[in-house]
Amino acid sequence: MDLTRHQTPTGPRWALDAHWLPADFTLSALLGQPAAALGPTLHRLRTSEAAAGPLLAPIEAMQEVWASGVTYLRSRDARKAESQVADVYQMVYTAERPELFFKANGWRVQGHGQPIRVRADSGWNVPEPELTLVANRLGEIVGYCAGNDVSSRSIEGENPLYLPQAKVYNGACALGPGIRLASADRMTDLPIRLEVWRDGAARFTGETSTKHIQRSLDDLIGFLKRELDFPTGVFLMTGTGIVPPDDTSLRPGDTVRLSVGELWLENEVGE
Repeated sequence: MDLTRHQTPTGPRWALDAHWLPADFTLSALLGQPAAALGPTLHRLRTSEAAAGPLLAPIEAMQEVWASGVTYLRSRDARKAESQVADVYQMVYTAERPELFFKANGWRVQGHGQPIRVRADSGWNVPEPELTLVANRLGEIVGYCAGNDVSSRSIEGENPLYLPQAKVYNGACALGPGIRLASADRMTDLPIRLEVWRDGAARFTGETSTKHIQRSLDDLIGFLKRELDFPTGVFLMTGTGIVPPDDTSLRPGDTVRLSVGELWLENEVGE
């Protein structure tokens, strides 16, 4: 089952498998329920009316997006190469406690077809395609979407303490095209692809799989929820295993296409 959020003349509205859910349906209320209740609830609420309208990010203002760092060997190596304190990333990769950081409020997230951005004060900016978990208030993983954790590598490489500035700014987070409802065991070997297009040609392509994530998905969510409550659910990006080469940096006009499993997310880089 896929949950999508659409722009309509009367405001955002949710759909299930391309059919409208009631106008007063909210993701916040759905993620307040136990995982076992989600399927029956959605089947009961799904209407026969076909959904239409531009896609929005499949998240509401009340949800937060968090992210995980250095969960792939490729990411560890890239961070070590760019940083003046490389040992920090080796320690994170092998430590019991994962790196977790805040990425975006729900209202700040861009959806499929909406523009992302790069920082004007950074000379090296990359997309990061990531499996993004959706968890309910109990911390149960109930689905996933494709995510783009747009990052300023030159800023993070200068000093790890600059991570918030490298990761959190307008247009730095995109999710979509919708939420694929699934349990964590359905996400352990999903292909992930990335394409960066410029002037009608592919500037960079890469691929990996979620099987290369060094930590279990339940472990990542478990650490996030240790001392934090998310009464309306939470989204957690699980890190990237695709790192474009040093001579590849996003710029306005580029198009980023990425996929997680069968879910494709496309965004143009705006000004």
